[in-house]
Amino acid sequence: MLRFAILVLLAAPALAAPAHSGIPNTRTMPELSDVALFLVAVAGVWLARRALRARFRRKDQQPQD
Repeated sequence: MLRFAILVLLAAPALAAPAHSGIPNTRTMPELSDVALFLVAVAGVWLARRALRARFRRKDQQPQD
């Protein structure tokens, strides 16, 4: 069974469709993946800034000895 699984995994790239035709097309607008990547980056920056603000807010509220 394991040999069959390895054979299927090795043969899978040969059975796959080609990635593209080799002819470049002009892009008229960003792809959906570009928009999704931008939104994930914005969310990451927002979360990091929020965490840093909360961290420094907690540090400022601690009583000084």
